[in-house]
Amino acid sequence: MKREAKIKRKTNETEIDLSLAIDGQGESHIETGIGFFDHMLTLFSKHGLFDLDLRVKGDLEIDAHHSVEDTGLCLGKAFHDALGDCAGIRRFASVLMPMDDALTQLVIDISNRPYLAFDVEFNASKVGDFDVELMQEFFQAFVNNARINLHIKLLAGQNQHHVIESGFKALGLCLDQATGIDPRKKGVPSTKGIL
Repeated sequence: MKREAKIKRKTNETEIDLSLAIDGQGESHIETGIGFFDHMLTLFSKHGLFDLDLRVKGDLEIDAHHSVEDTGLCLGKAFHDALGDCAGIRRFASVLMPMDDALTQLVIDISNRPYLAFDVEFNASKVGDFDVELMQEFFQAFVNNARINLHIKLLAGQNQHHVIESGFKALGLCLDQATGIDPRKKGVPSTKGIL
């Protein structure tokens, strides 16, 4: 069974068209109108080996908040839908991701219980035109809609571009590991029999 999903969402603030293949090659075509965010999502796709096609039209004349948050919402829902009952997945994963001066620890449990622990401090408010606080908005929307438990902690780093980049790379790599199929696992990876 192909683990894929398509999401379309239209509000007064954003219009999003997204397709995701979990078992991909890391190929992406991303257009959000936010250059730095496109770069982060491309890295996420590449290192997670997810095929991601994403088009976002948002109210960027206001700011990037709605576009970033709604993208997290749609991407999270796509993962949730594509995983189905999660039979055979590894479920848990953790990574340490270096990016020059930055080092990020990220841990995931695909639990069907959304929870985000976000321990990342920034020493500037922007990277270029991108508000750094939007990283947490994206992660929160993603977690809520993917219905996963995610802990992210910045262990080192001063360069804000590197800090955010290490987080997005870590998310991709960790999700790839957690969504991977373990042939030894039969059925849903829970003693409850359901996630």
